[in-house]
Amino acid sequence: MQALEALRNAWRLPDVRNKLLFTGLILIIYQFAAHVPVIGVDRTALQSLLEGQAGGIVGVLNLLSGGAVKNFSVIAMGVYPYITASIIFQLLTPIIPSLEALQREPGGQEKIQRYTYYLAIPMAILQAVGQIQIFGQLGGAPIIPGFGSDLLLTITVIATMTAGTMFAIWLGDLITEQGIGNGLSIIIFSGIVASAPTNLVQLLTTSTQPIFNLIVFVVITLVSVVGIVVIQEGIRRIPVQYGKRVRGRKQYGGASTHIPLRVNPVGMIPLIFSQSIITFPAIIVSLFPPGGPGSFGDQITQAFGNHQGLAYWGTFFILTVGFTFFYSETMVANQNLAENLQRQGGFIPGIRPGKRTQEYIVRVTRRITLVGAMFLGIIAIIPGIVDLLNRTLFPTETVGGASSATNAALVLSGSGLIIVVGVVIDTLRQLEAQLVMRNYEGFMR
Repeated sequence: MQALEALRNAWRLPDVRNKLLFTGLILIIYQFAAHVPVIGVDRTALQSLLEGQAGGIVGVLNLLSGGAVKNFSVIAMGVYPYITASIIFQLLTPIIPSLEALQREPGGQEKIQRYTYYLAIPMAILQAVGQIQIFGQLGGAPIIPGFGSDLLLTITVIATMTAGTMFAIWLGDLITEQGIGNGLSIIIFSGIVASAPTNLVQLLTTSTQPIFNLIVFVVITLVSVVGIVVIQEGIRRIPVQYGKRVRGRKQYGGASTHIPLRVNPVGMIPLIFSQSIITFPAIIVSLFPPGGPGSFGDQITQAFGNHQGLAYWGTFFILTVGFTFFYSETMVANQNLAENLQRQGGFIPGIRPGKRTQEYIVRVTRRITLVGAMFLGIIAIIPGIVDLLNRTLFPTETVGGASSATNAALVLSGSGLIIVVGVVIDTLRQLEAQLVMRNYEGFMR
């Protein structure tokens, strides 16, 4: 009831209501663009591909594009090239001293952001070629007949898809600046939510065990959502004491507080980045002439294109855990908690200020991040775990190349659930901040 009352209060505020309406308008525009197909698309080949590869790379790219792959629209790549460019700069910044120095300069973050936009353009061109090629290989027929042989058609398709990606990024930035929530995350969120009913109906109508699959879907969803909320909201409180200072006849300081360290401080970012990176091997291999059955290229395509096997799920788990640790370390380093505490006269009881305090905070952060990272990794590979169990229990029950229970897990995959829950929580926090500024009670009580 409190959440509903807070929503009503948010709607009554003109500026908050305008932000909500603006966000909705941008999502409607995005969905319109998602239904504008690229020139020359073979609808029959595309439909055959979607039916056979719903749980593979096609499903992941459809998730990252906000549902635009199912029509192979002008924004079929979504914001994936920008995410890849952002990953590259995030990895290079600690390695290249000039980039690290630029990041610390006033306005340096804006410059790196601009460079990320520039890098997103060649990444979009690369992905456009790779995505069309790999879709043709997985589907057994060209998605765009004549692509590669017809120069004018090839240039037109690449230019259109690249422009569509930059348009999608621009829409996401508009939501971030003038709407509610993180624009890119909300676009991905809208695609997951929009495709879930269709996936569920398809699961129940194409399987010989609809009741079993429905039970698997409900159990996985409920357990995952509860676990995600608990981990996302889990906090380790580090006590902080401020020394007493006397100025004239007045005494200042002496208060006790704490530093809240989250179990998962980076939210769903590691999963989005892992989803982006995990598709890259199959896209790169597709740029080269296809090898025969059993070749290295064919093995990469089968593992990372169809999203099956130990190599894929193991790599996905390692990437998710690795990105979680990487971003947690980066976040703690950028906050300079020990330096800020020392400057304000605060200290952690039993720990010397300065370097010792920083080492202590890093050590505690790594311990609690291990729990969050392992949780994210397990949630990410839930479809693989369910697939292994279901193939053992029901070896003959398969739908679209994967076990039916795996398809149940893929209606809202573990990564999709974390993105949905994370976006909802972040958006509610922003709405709460807007309400608290106006003396209303918020959502997160």
